[in-house]
Amino acid sequence: MAGLIINIFLLALLVLIAVMVVRSGRLYAVIVMSGAYSLTSAAMFVNLDAVDVAFTEAAVGAGISTVLFLAAMAYVPADEKPSQNRNLLAGLICVGAGALLLLAVFDLPTLGDPMAPVHQHVAPRYLAESGSALHIPNVVTTVLASYRGFDTLGETIVVFTAGLGVLMLLAGFTRTGRINPVPAKTGSAKTGPAKTGPAKTGPAKRVAAKKDSGKSKSSSATPKGSKV
Repeated sequence: MAGLIINIFLLALLVLIAVMVVRSGRLYAVIVMSGAYSLTSAAMFVNLDAVDVAFTEAAVGAGISTVLFLAAMAYVPADEKPSQNRNLLAGLICVGAGALLLLAVFDLPTLGDPMAPVHQHVAPRYLAESGSALHIPNVVTTVLASYRGFDTLGETIVVFTAGLGVLMLLAGFTRTGRINPVPAKTGSAKTGPAKTGPAKTGPAKRVAAKKDSGKSKSSSATPKGSKV
């Protein structure tokens, strides 16, 4: 009974966080609430005894994804651009898909039912061979590292490649950046009005310039019509 109450509380919290994410226009708040959504999902998985899935959700969903989103915020505005278009068809598709998923829930077997098809397919073989054939006491580790070893390796490669691609985009290592590099800012690139003034000359030229300026001043000081 206590587990059911906890699951209902966590599910209600997930719905509340999802509504806040949709309604919020500030991207920083959306990133933080997305991390909280992942942590809440991880708590629900722990309550359902799926510790391995909870660990993955907390590490990838709340950890790596949140860090990458925060790093990407350095290149985008802090607020979401308001949209003027209301796509009614997309809303109807989402509501219809949600209704179908809710209907499918009623056909699921009871939680923990040992006679459920998922428990009668390959689970007995995993339980029987985990200790005797593979000598691994933890059945979850046996499934992930042995029976589903290639699947786990593929998932790891996908996550690593996605993280590496995001880091390369954030660092600017793109083909466009290599073909058209941004010119560096130098002092010679700054243009403006040309500065005019006396040119730098040697000592002899300075003396000649002073004599010429003295003659021009004396001629300008002589009144018109006077005889010198």
